[in-house]
Amino acid sequence: MKKITLMILFVLIILSCFFIVNSYAEKESVSIGIAVEFMDHAAAAYVSHYQGWFEEEGLNIASYESYVTGMALASALSGGDIQAAYICLVPAINAYANAKVPIKIVAGTHKYGYGLVVDSNKVKHIQDLEREGISIGCVREGGAVDVLLHKTVEKYNLSEDKILKNIQRMDPAKQLLAIQMGRLDAAFLPEQWAAMAENYNCNMMLMSQDIWPEMQGSVLVVKSELIDNNPEIVRKLVKVTRRATDWINQNPENAAEIVAQQLSLDGEFTLPTQIKDIDMSMIEFRNDTLFRSMNRLNYSMDIDLSIVQESINYLVKLGYIVNTFNADEILDLRFLNE
Repeated sequence: MKKITLMILFVLIILSCFFIVNSYAEKESVSIGIAVEFMDHAAAAYVSHYQGWFEEEGLNIASYESYVTGMALASALSGGDIQAAYICLVPAINAYANAKVPIKIVAGTHKYGYGLVVDSNKVKHIQDLEREGISIGCVREGGAVDVLLHKTVEKYNLSEDKILKNIQRMDPAKQLLAIQMGRLDAAFLPEQWAAMAENYNCNMMLMSQDIWPEMQGSVLVVKSELIDNNPEIVRKLVKVTRRATDWINQNPENAAEIVAQQLSLDGEFTLPTQIKDIDMSMIEFRNDTLFRSMNRLNYSMDIDLSIVQESINYLVKLGYIVNTFNADEILDLRFLNE
């Protein structure tokens, strides 16, 4: 009888081990969709993909999607196909607060990365932006550079009414084409688009460093359910992002070349719909331009809770989100601090 009992116990142990291992394997094989902005803000993702580091870490990436603006990506986050995204902080906050998308910020990816470029023949001083007839490009309300526009108005005591009358809302790619055709006199742009505009007789008048010290640029966000159900996947995403971030800082020229190539090709990352509607022969992603652009960003995974809170409060002030909330609600830095 004892032998039978021991055999049954042994079989139960073997079966339980099998189910545990099987369950773990199933979790590890879960596929995820990754989304990025079509910018060097997402350099860590582009480099990781190019180097094969996602696969090397055992991540099963079902799809790579790219979006021409952070707002477009924020809207897409509400769907079920995207579980992780490299996105600007401001649209991430908007998605969480307004669309109630259940996301968590698990790491920063860079600071800064935005600027005001101008045709210096028409805009010699910041106050010239108020002049009637000056055409200023900017993304739609709620984008990171739109917020920078408002910060600029405040810092230099400009007339908001006069400035907003001169604003033409369009995505960065269309702003670049408008600059080429002489239809914009100034533009608030994210990098790499700001650096690309400099190739068409524009000068950088202000960078985000000048307007918003310690501004958090982009972040790595994941759906809350991914943390709850597959924390190891999140852990690996953070690990790969850290590896890529370190590599970018150590190999800036090679990193710029990779990002330029990734932006130029319709490869694993699906080109944004807005980009597909544009004659891409008019847009050139040059290595030297990406190098200049990426040098203006501080690629770092560190993220300051107080800066996130400042961003939340400022969006409330602008009326882009209704109620303020504690930054702790959207942050989950356990994987970053491991």
